[in-house]
Amino acid sequence: MSSNNCYHCGADCGKKPIVFTEKIFCCNGCKTVYEILNANELSCYYDLEATPGTIPKDIQGKYNYLDNEEIIQKLVEFDDGETSVVEFYIPSIHCSSCIWVLENLNKLNDGVSTSMVNFPLKTIRITYKNKLTSLKKLVELITSIGYEPYISLEDADAKNSKVDRTLIYQVSLAAFSFGNIMLLSFPEYFTADEFWLDQYKPLFRWLMFIMAVPVVFYSAKDYFISAYKGLRHKMLNIDVPIALGISVLFIRSSVEIILQIGAGFFDSLAGLVLFLLLGKFFQQKTYNFLSFERDYRSYFPIAVTKIVNGIEESLPVKDIQKGDRLLIRNEELIPVDGILINGNAAIDYSFVTGESVPVTKESGDKIFAGGKQTAGAIEMDVLSTISQSYLTQLWSNDIFNEENDISIKNITDTISKYFTITILIIAFVAGIFWYFHNAEMAINVVTAVLIIACPCALALSAPFAIGNILRIFGYKNFYLKNAETIEKMAKITTVIFDKTGTITSNDKTQLIYNGEELSNDELSKIKTVLRASNHPLSRTLYQYLDVDALDEKPTLFDEVLGKGILSTIDNTIIKLGSANFLGLQDDGINETIIYIKINNSLKGSYSFKNSYREGTKQVFENLSQNYNLVILSGDNDGEKEYLQKFLPENITYQFNQKPEDKLEYIKELQKNGEKVMMIGDGLNDAGALAQSNVGVAISEDVNVFSPACDAIIDAKLFNKLPKFLTIANETVTVIKASFVVSFFYNIIGMYFALSGLLTPVVAAILMPLSSISIVIFVTILTNWISKKL
Repeated sequence: MSSNNCYHCGADCGKKPIVFTEKIFCCNGCKTVYEILNANELSCYYDLEATPGTIPKDIQGKYNYLDNEEIIQKLVEFDDGETSVVEFYIPSIHCSSCIWVLENLNKLNDGVSTSMVNFPLKTIRITYKNKLTSLKKLVELITSIGYEPYISLEDADAKNSKVDRTLIYQVSLAAFSFGNIMLLSFPEYFTADEFWLDQYKPLFRWLMFIMAVPVVFYSAKDYFISAYKGLRHKMLNIDVPIALGISVLFIRSSVEIILQIGAGFFDSLAGLVLFLLLGKFFQQKTYNFLSFERDYRSYFPIAVTKIVNGIEESLPVKDIQKGDRLLIRNEELIPVDGILINGNAAIDYSFVTGESVPVTKESGDKIFAGGKQTAGAIEMDVLSTISQSYLTQLWSNDIFNEENDISIKNITDTISKYFTITILIIAFVAGIFWYFHNAEMAINVVTAVLIIACPCALALSAPFAIGNILRIFGYKNFYLKNAETIEKMAKITTVIFDKTGTITSNDKTQLIYNGEELSNDELSKIKTVLRASNHPLSRTLYQYLDVDALDEKPTLFDEVLGKGILSTIDNTIIKLGSANFLGLQDDGINETIIYIKINNSLKGSYSFKNSYREGTKQVFENLSQNYNLVILSGDNDGEKEYLQKFLPENITYQFNQKPEDKLEYIKELQKNGEKVMMIGDGLNDAGALAQSNVGVAISEDVNVFSPACDAIIDAKLFNKLPKFLTIANETVTVIKASFVVSFFYNIIGMYFALSGLLTPVVAAILMPLSSISIVIFVTILTNWISKKL
C-alpha cells in the first residue's frame, strides 16, 4: 500500500491528507469511522485486512423516514414489542474485516443483541431491543461506518415468499428408493438358495413395488404433467417419450409382481427418474443473490421528505399525492413528476434516457421521475402520483406483462418429436412381427422397446451440458437467468449496444484541452473558482486539474445554472461555460465543452469525451465477423463521427432514441427474422431488454440495480463478450454430438428388445451406463471448450 493511501479505505489522500494519531485519511468521514472503532476497542478491524473500509456518506436527515411506524413494520421481519429482527442487504461487504465489525455492532450500540452476516448474499440480520435503540439509529450507525444498506420500494412491497423445495424433495425420494430397490434386487440378479426363493422373494418384490409407487406418482409427476400439456398443444416434447417409458416400466413391472411372473424393472425405473431429476436440478442452477426480474420499484427510495407548513416529515413513496411539496436532497432520486419550486436543479437522467450530461432546470420547469439531483437540495411540487409518473409508464408496455412460453421448441424437443414417432412405429412393427411368430412374446417385445428406448441419455445431455456452462459462466461473473438463454444465444444474428454506461465507462471521462497553454497560476485560479460550484461538469474538471487550488476565496462568484460561471479572484476575471454564455458563436458541434476566458481573452476550451471500456474496439471487430451490429442510444450524436472512425465500418448507428423507440426498433428487426441480443444498463433500456430475444444487463456491481433481463454481466468482463457467445454456440454443438452417442446406445438397446432378450439385468446395466457416460461426455467437453477459450 502506498504511504499516501487512506488508512481506512485505501483511497489516494492527495496533497493535503488528514493526519490523526500518525495515520493518514482521505477525508473526515474515514477519520471519524476510525475514531468510532478505536474508541470502542474495535481497531482489530484493520488487522484482519488492509484498508478494508469504504468512504462513509453524509446521512444528515437521510433516514428520517425510518421514524414512520408504517415503514418500520414493512421492513422488520419480527416485532413482539420488545425485540425486533431486521435484515438488510449491504453491497459494500467484501472481506473478513467487514464481517468482523458488522458482527460486533453490539459494542457500538447497546441495543443490539446479535448481528449475523451472510457473506455470499451480502446481508446482515440484526436483533435489537426496541427500548434501547431504533431502526433509524441502527441504519445511521452502519451507514456511518461505511456500510450503507440498500433499501428500496421493492423491499417494502415484498412479501415473505416461501422457497420452493419440491425438486429437492423429489430427488431425495428418488435417491432413497433407487438405493433400496437396488439392494433388494441383488438376489434376483444372482443365484439364490431355495430358502430365499420360498421365504423372501415375494416380500422383497412387494417392498420394491411399494417404494416405486411414490417415485412414479410424486418424483416423476412433472414429466407426466409436461407431457400432457405438450400433447394438449399438439406438440411432442421430450417429456412425452419419457412419460411413456416410465408408464410402461411401472405397468409391466407391477403386472409381473402382482402375477408373480417376474421381478419387474423397478430398479431401472427408480434409476431413470433419479438421473432425470439430477439433470433438471443441475440445469436449474440459479443465482438467488441476483434478480433478473427487477422493475422501477427496485430503483425507487422507500420514502421521501414532505414539507408541510415549513415542517419536514417522512412520507412513504406510495402515499405521495398530487400537490404535495417534496424536499429532494443532493444525490437523491426524484420519485414522481413535478414542478421545480426552489433550488438549483442539475438532474442526471442517464439511467432513464441514456443522456450522459446532467440537465439543468430552473424554477417553474417540469422535472421527471427517475432523475438524480446532483446540485444540492431542491423543493418540488408533485404533478402526478408514482403510478402515473413517466418512469412508471416505461413499464406500461405490453412486453412487460407477457409471460415467456414455457413450451419453447428447443433442440431436445425438436429431436424428440421425430424420436417419439420413430419409436412408436418400431414398437408397432415389432409387435405385429412377433404376434405372427410367437404371440406370447409380442407384448413383452413391445414393452421392451418402449422401456429401452426411453430417451434417458437424450434427455440428460442438454441439462448437464447447459448446467455446466451456467456454472462456468457464473464463476466468470456472467449470470444467465435460465438454461434456455444458452440456446437463444446460439441463434443470435444481431447484437445491439446501448452507448452510455454500456460501451462507455460511467466512472471515467476523458477531457481534451484545445487552445493556448495555461500557466499553473491560471490553472490554480480556475480550480479555485470551480471549487465553489456544485455542477457535475465543474466537479469533473475540478478533479481533472492537477494543481492546488488557492487558499483565498473569489471576491465575485456568480453561477448561472446550466450556462456558466463569472468570477473574480486576485484581480483576475475568469469566465467559464458554454459558447453562448461567453459571447461566442455556437459552431453547432454537438459536444459538451467548457470554454475559458481570462480577463475577457479567450484562452481555450475543455471537451468532455466518453471513456470507452477496455477492449471495446476488439469486441466490435470480433463480433462484426458473425453478427449484425447496432449502436442504439438515447444520447445525442456528438460522438458519432468519432465512433465511425474508432469502430469497424459495417455498424448501424441510431441516436436520440427514446425508450419506446428502442423497443419498436427491435420489434422491426424481429419481424424481419432477426434474432436480437440487446446489451444495456439503465431503465431506458428496460423495454428493449425485455423485447429482445436475449437481454443482457451490464453492471458495475452485479448485486445492485439492473433492469429486467435474461443475463447480467460484470462490466469488467465486457471484452469477454465474444468468447461467451462462442462458448454458447459450441455448447449447442456438444449437445448435438451427445445426441449421436445417445442414439448409439438406443440402437444397442433395440437389439436386445427386438430379439426378446431384454431382461432386468440387461436393463439395469444398459440404462444407467448410457446415462452416466452421456453426463461424463458433455461435462468433459464443455469444460474443455471453456478452458480453450
